[in-house]
Amino acid sequence: MKQYFSITFLERELKKGSSIINASLLKNGYSNFTLEILEYCEPDKCLEREDYYFKKFKPDYNIAKDPTAPMSGRKHSEKTKQIMSETENSGRFKTGHKHLDEARKKMSEAKLGKPRPEVAGRPYQAIEVFDIKNNLTTHYESLSAAAIALDIKQSVISTYFVRNQQKPFKGRYLFRK
Repeated sequence: MKQYFSITFLERELKKGSSIINASLLKNGYSNFTLEILEYCEPDKCLEREDYYFKKFKPDYNIAKDPTAPMSGRKHSEKTKQIMSETENSGRFKTGHKHLDEARKKMSEAKLGKPRPEVAGRPYQAIEVFDIKNNLTTHYESLSAAAIALDIKQSVISTYFVRNQQKPFKGRYLFRK
């Protein structure tokens, strides 16, 4: 959401032709839009509730016709397919920015010994990562700790488990809960 408050982001995305809402924000200004939290719900109910509100309000700016299948009825352009292929094959995801190791270490040290807030999402899920190349197993207290150590996104590891993958990630890492 914070990207919608960056004029630079909106203008850059508009040049890519990516979003109707970006163009509307630039054209009509922020004061003509509102953001409201309609309901708090458990994470496993989010898509169900989004579908409910989508059907109720029929929003103009939502291009996904079904929250549970956002690409339903749509196809990626050849250019988008090429970009996705290049990104996937490069071994790195090109979104966001990475904190420097020193900054990550400081943030981690600041949290050491402090309990997580009761409402701070799911509990940690410890995993082990077997590195085939080095024949080494490393235990991590959480998916995010493993993701940081391997310089990959946490969602990559989550997807590995969701899809019940058996092949090594990048031909090198096996993840086990």
